[in-house]
Amino acid sequence: MISGKTRLAGIFASPVTHSLSPLMHNTAFQARSIDAVYLAFTVDQTNLMQAVESIRTFNMLGVNLSMPNKTAVIPYLDELSQEAQLIGAVNTIVHRDNRLIGYNTDGMGFMRSVHEAGVSIKNKKIIMLGAGGAAKAIVVQAALDQAKAIVIYKRKNATFASVVADFERVAEQTNCPIIVKDYADTEQLKKDLEDADLLINGTDMGMGAKKALMPIDPQFLHKKIAVFDLIYSPKETRFLKEAKAIGCLTRNGLGMLMYQGAIAFELWTDETMPIEEIQPLLVSKE
Repeated sequence: MISGKTRLAGIFASPVTHSLSPLMHNTAFQARSIDAVYLAFTVDQTNLMQAVESIRTFNMLGVNLSMPNKTAVIPYLDELSQEAQLIGAVNTIVHRDNRLIGYNTDGMGFMRSVHEAGVSIKNKKIIMLGAGGAAKAIVVQAALDQAKAIVIYKRKNATFASVVADFERVAEQTNCPIIVKDYADTEQLKKDLEDADLLINGTDMGMGAKKALMPIDPQFLHKKIAVFDLIYSPKETRFLKEAKAIGCLTRNGLGMLMYQGAIAFELWTDETMPIEEIQPLLVSKE
């Protein structure tokens, strides 16, 4: 029941009606007996500044953000966490003592899903396919979590040089070797996979119109490598099916979705999200 003390949280995005965040957080608030509600707000860069100021005005717990608001919001915040600074994007704002603090829980959420699967990141070699926003968040967090080395395979297009420079900066600040290579160099990719511990598909190959495509030839894989796909719809991509057939441990992107939300919930409330109640709801939506 909404009371005179009910606090507000929400998501600022456009479009926003498809978001699963209200389902997750309202279920969690109810399960933890927290007097709060979570709503979805249509916010783009035309009204972002006013929306962010409303967090203070209405004494909100905080909000989540999706692109393009993740980068555009930074000038309106009082502080950024370490990972948000390195990533250059924010997906969670926490309102604390009238200050707005930006975090990026995407990489942390992915790492929690990796840990849940029994896979360790520390001192391990990671291969990332693609270099988009989610991929960058994961690479930064893996570097912070002391991965041995990270190799990113990206198409050699107009943004290649700037991406290389960006990850060189991250490598310098985290003391983790991060190398960006040409996605078209399949021979080098095959060599890199020989001693890799974790492969992550951060591309869109396997979903929507690209449902039948695979990001690499599954023959490059070996059964000792864990294979994660950031896609969660379909539940199991063609690539994950092939990797599982080889004997690889496989996971889709649902864990990342769930745990990035769980970490935001913890930051707002100092309570844990009841994963055992949230997970079945998300699985039913796949």
